[in-house]
Amino acid sequence: MLADFFVPSPNSIVCGRRAGIGHASSAHWFPWIMLVWTFWIFATPIFQLGDSFPHWLWPTVGSFIVFLYLFYRCYYRDRKQAIWWALGIAALGFAVTPYNPGAQGYLIYACAFLPFGSQPRETVRNMALVMFVYALEWHWLGFDWAYLISAVLIGFAVGFMNINFMLKQQRDAELSLSHDEVRRLAALAERERIGRDLHDLLGHTLSLITLKSELANRLFDRDPAAARREIIEVERVARDALAQVRRAVTGIRAAGFAAELASAKLLLESNGTALDYTMADVALSAEIETALAMAVREAVTNIQRHAQATRANVTLEAAHGVLLLRVEDNGRGGAIVPGNGLSGMRERLRGIGAELQVDSQRGRGTCLRASLPLPASAAAVSAPAPVVLGHA
Repeated sequence: MLADFFVPSPNSIVCGRRAGIGHASSAHWFPWIMLVWTFWIFATPIFQLGDSFPHWLWPTVGSFIVFLYLFYRCYYRDRKQAIWWALGIAALGFAVTPYNPGAQGYLIYACAFLPFGSQPRETVRNMALVMFVYALEWHWLGFDWAYLISAVLIGFAVGFMNINFMLKQQRDAELSLSHDEVRRLAALAERERIGRDLHDLLGHTLSLITLKSELANRLFDRDPAAARREIIEVERVARDALAQVRRAVTGIRAAGFAAELASAKLLLESNGTALDYTMADVALSAEIETALAMAVREAVTNIQRHAQATRANVTLEAAHGVLLLRVEDNGRGGAIVPGNGLSGMRERLRGIGAELQVDSQRGRGTCLRASLPLPASAAAVSAPAPVVLGHA
């Protein structure tokens, strides 16, 4: 039963932290680490000079037992009810302060929990109301205002920190939903494209094979030579269809450059890095497009992990018989230590005849360039100016 007592509700603060940091044990122990600040509730009357608060002990101990229960409810139960438990903690502060001014610590905990049970504006209003009423009590008791000011400042600081935490958690949830929606729409569009390609590719071909097979069957007894010619034609059409299917499958398996750019934009902008990208209107083979797309993926991943950049730019240009891919950022730069990712990118680009250059200067960002001779088929359809596909 004790183990079940500490199983958090699905909408509790503990579950929210667990989802945010992805580590169950850390989220489980975090609330009890936060109890370290209750030290000041007991320390204030102990270190107070003189015998100003002779009857502080039992009211403080009794209130602390109630506080632990309310503290548990705030962290482990539905956060929608957290406002009531937080106000209960504030009430403990009101009740115990006449016996122990260190009870102002209860008001700080109350401000910390209020953001989890209401909207930001309501939270600010509730914090201001609680602290105003507490200030009136403090003035009525005739205590030193310096201690009250510190409690108010710390309470509001902790409250606003948790408001920001809640807003960030909401933004992360919305961003996750938008990513899921983008992936769903991309998968839907890809299924529709594959369906259209297969229909265009196989519909006519299979109809032709069926008609010729029926014709060969009717000619088999009357004109064996004509029937044989039809069978040979069926074989040729089937072989052509097989080759087309293989080319289509290769294209389906290939990583699309434009799709990779869209994924890169989502990845970087979810981490606060704006991305601009442009792409020349060039028809690329599946092999080249896949290699360039994977190079962009590796470069963008490195920017997200290491560069600490605020802006990045990806450009694909076709000019003077050369196809140039350039990925730049304004991050911290510095010496590049080749790892598995960079080595794999270099080998993949070398496989399509491309050369890779990496220029990274400390404090001035990194620029990656991959260049290869423009294929003849691509040169025939390349546009003189790049087409902007996306921008921040």
